Amino acid sequence: MTNERGTPGRHGAPLPAAAWAAPEMWELRARRERGLSSLYATARALTALGEVDTVLASIVRHAHDLIGADVTYLSVLDESGDSLKLHAAEGALSPAFRAAQVPTTTGVAGRILETGSPFWVSDYLNDASLEHDERFDRIASDEGLVALLGVPLRDSDSVFGMLFVGERVERPFAMDEVALLSAFADHAAVALLNARLYDESRRALAEVQEAYASMERSAHVHEALTQVVLTGGGASEVAELLVDDLGGRVSVYDRDDAPVVTTGAVRLPAPPRERLRSALADSRATGRSMTLEEDSESHCVVAMLAGDAYLGAVVLSDRRSPSDVERLILERGAQILSLLTLKQNAVVEAEERVRGELLTELVLAQRPFADELRTRAAARGLDVDLINAVAVVESQTLRSAELARRLHAMSPEWSGIAGDYFGTAVMLLHADDPEQAADDVHRRLRSSLRQPVLVCIAPVAEAADSLRRPFDLAARSVKVLRGIGAEDRGMSTARLAMYSILFDPERDGELRGFIEEQLGALLEYDDRRGTELVKTLSRYFDCAGNLTRAAKELHVHMNTLVKRMDRIGRLLGEEWRAPHRALELEVAVRLHMLSEAEAPRERS
Repeated sequence: MTNERGTPGRHGAPLPAAAWAAPEMWELRARRERGLSSLYATARALTALGEVDTVLASIVRHAHDLIGADVTYLSVLDESGDSLKLHAAEGALSPAFRAAQVPTTTGVAGRILETGSPFWVSDYLNDASLEHDERFDRIASDEGLVALLGVPLRDSDSVFGMLFVGERVERPFAMDEVALLSAFADHAAVALLNARLYDESRRALAEVQEAYASMERSAHVHEALTQVVLTGGGASEVAELLVDDLGGRVSVYDRDDAPVVTTGAVRLPAPPRERLRSALADSRATGRSMTLEEDSESHCVVAMLAGDAYLGAVVLSDRRSPSDVERLILERGAQILSLLTLKQNAVVEAEERVRGELLTELVLAQRPFADELRTRAAARGLDVDLINAVAVVESQTLRSAELARRLHAMSPEWSGIAGDYFGTAVMLLHADDPEQAADDVHRRLRSSLRQPVLVCIAPVAEAADSLRRPFDLAARSVKVLRGIGAEDRGMSTARLAMYSILFDPERDGELRGFIEEQLGALLEYDDRRGTELVKTLSRYFDCAGNLTRAAKELHVHMNTLVKRMDRIGRLLGEEWRAPHRALELEVAVRLHMLSEAEAPRERS
């Protein structure tokens, strides 16, 4: 089943990347590429404006081949809006199924109309959470249908039909199946909407002429856009083609709303970031373009979508507002860019899986590495003998997969490899100075992500049996940093190794509780009086109890230091210098100072 945003929910989720075997992964990639070719073929069919039932049958047939389901069918709301009527089907065996009409308040269809999002069930007939229609249940039982996935066909913000796939065995549906089936549904929606527009245009001569000219222009651009993608073009070529037809300036944004392509001769400022995000939110909700008017400037914004997945945006900027036809052309351009992005993402995901498998094997394998593993690494340009450090990166706001992609982009600079290791972003690298490397990696990630991020790098001893222990040490050190309140730092494990051994980083409350227990009185006094007793105690320990050196490094008179030490003794108790007590205080002070070192960086 899905949640309200249409992602797989309680009935199951796609297997993690690490669980896929390499042959299955390449088979998946090949299937996706075949599927995208089918999408392009249906896009070309739309431009011909042929019989709508023929186009819809073609779409259903291509979707059936792509998903590999037992049954694929497309239904549209009747004029009353009370039931769905089947228009095209593939794989259905019984005549009763091909003639079935389903009430819109029942089953998967009812849930899609309620949420406006894709929805699936792994065992339809036995799902008690759905309202069932007895007639359709009998038909589904006779047909042998078990698992069902449906995606909506939209006209603006309303659902007027649905595209379904069904299986005769119980199984979940993966996110890529939902996204690609949604792309086919978008094409089917375009076909139906084009047919409606074409029928309405014939009612009057003026309307016919205007509609014909609009469709001719739109079809020509859509054909050209599709050809760009089929011949290996990219976002730049699509943007140039849109500018040639629409004029103005076209900008393409990625899923992080950062501009990746800008082309056109019109010199206009980019739309204000906050208003752009608001317009994108509206476009994502409706699936249509939104126009921002700024003084004498106009920015037409279209979100690039595949189902409910947000892939980026296209913005047309000009000194005039676009016509309805131009808005439609821009929306079609966004659809083509969505398909292109899906194809590129499929390639990237395949690459990430292969890279993640190699990284996982390198972490778990015994050293020296086996010849077969060395050969595989060398084929990817990696010299495993150069690896002498393991970096672990973590963020409270970003997924490990996104962090791994950023690490991968910079890994060649450190003769390394990066990927997602069981939910943790990891880079194996060569670093002459782990502390400097940690600071450099943190600075680069912080600059590109603009989000707090923690980086810990553990050196690998020459005699180490594997990379597992350095990874564990780096991962524990990251959790220790988080346990003492640090959220945005780069550091080698040399400064944290002792603490990662002393404390269980999974129980970060103990770290904070330990610091509060040992230093609470001093921290409260410093906060209330504006003094520096904790800093003084830290310097005292750094100087091994030598008051002369401590006073010099604190830049205070000896009398001042003596008074501070007396105050510390009164607050902590006269036994604070006893060996066992002094050790606990020193550990607490060092942990606290590591935490406090974060504050200047956060304020800068």
